[in-house]
Amino acid sequence: MVALGDLVRPGMRIAISDGAGGPRSLYPELTRIALQHRDLGLVLGWMPHDEPDLDPGAFADARTVMPGWGLRRHVAAGTLRSVPARLSAMPALLAGPLRPDLLLATLVRTPDGLRFGAEVSWMRGAVDAGVPVAAVVSSTAPHCDAGPPLPPDAVTVLAEVDDAPREVPTEAPGEVETAIAAHVARLVPEGARVQVGPGRLGTALLGALRVPVRVDSGLLPEGVVDLDERGLLVEAIAAYLVGTKRLYDWADGRPLLRPVEYTHDPSRLCSDDPAPFIACNTAIEIDVDGQVNVEGTASAVVGGIGGHADYAAAGTRSRGGLSVVAVASEHRGRSTLVRTLSRPVTTASHDVDVVVTERGSVALRGLDRAERAAALLELWDGKVFERSR
Repeated sequence: MVALGDLVRPGMRIAISDGAGGPRSLYPELTRIALQHRDLGLVLGWMPHDEPDLDPGAFADARTVMPGWGLRRHVAAGTLRSVPARLSAMPALLAGPLRPDLLLATLVRTPDGLRFGAEVSWMRGAVDAGVPVAAVVSSTAPHCDAGPPLPPDAVTVLAEVDDAPREVPTEAPGEVETAIAAHVARLVPEGARVQVGPGRLGTALLGALRVPVRVDSGLLPEGVVDLDERGLLVEAIAAYLVGTKRLYDWADGRPLLRPVEYTHDPSRLCSDDPAPFIACNTAIEIDVDGQVNVEGTASAVVGGIGGHADYAAAGTRSRGGLSVVAVASEHRGRSTLVRTLSRPVTTASHDVDVVVTERGSVALRGLDRAERAAALLELWDGKVFERSR
């Protein structure tokens, strides 16, 4: 088989497929090649785990659009630059200023050809734009790419591997998440399309639903398996899988995953055909004007913009739909309602319809600025964090 080094040329920019199913077996060789060339560029998306065999510092220029999760260490060290971009903008970035010369990816072999495995995300758009793929083919990754096989002449297979996607287990929801989820579930009508995130809150929300729904999300969390077993899952659409072997086994053979050009398309999302769209996102903090920060604190990166702004905007535009921001009223003893956000605004206040905490919820639609601020202060019982000057 062809070796990775045979495909890399001086000055190349290399993109790595993101998500739980990244081509981990290529990371040691890629780092070695980057140290040898000293002039390569690197583009990363969302990586759920810190990958010790991949060193962004070995590249002349390394950038990501999702700095949280497994990439926080590199962003904090200054070896990886974080580009503020909503996930729906990734295809345009990859066709423009961040266009790669090569995409490294994990694929699965199906009867009619090679497809992506546990994620599709922005990778299919890169292939459609003519970016060649250097791939490892996994015998254990799930086959759930809803798209056609990749063009054979676009792919160079480097190795056959048995690497399954990384497992991303979620802790059981606590009392706060359970209370928040109960409030949000009351806002979800039967048959609605629902977007949720990973983690304890997303798990709690899927567990709190009592009506059939379509899950239409960027990340498809493991809670959809339970939802399906309860007979409440009408359909599931996502760009990534994020969970454990239980989710990956359930997903195998189902046409679930689509590119971000589809999953994050605002025109499709805000359409009321076949059902209204309920976007449920969380936050690090929200200010008294209703502006949302999901990227981090003043001292640490926590996450990235991702699809938060895309889904929130679509929820506000959907007839019968909603943009919901659900957040605990406190984190480590500090109010999550603040006078001034720790970082730049991730999602604008006009893209937030309802705010939910464990205390209850407030509907902000139709309110003016002063009324919105008063409603948020009432929900937090006047407890607002004011940063010392």
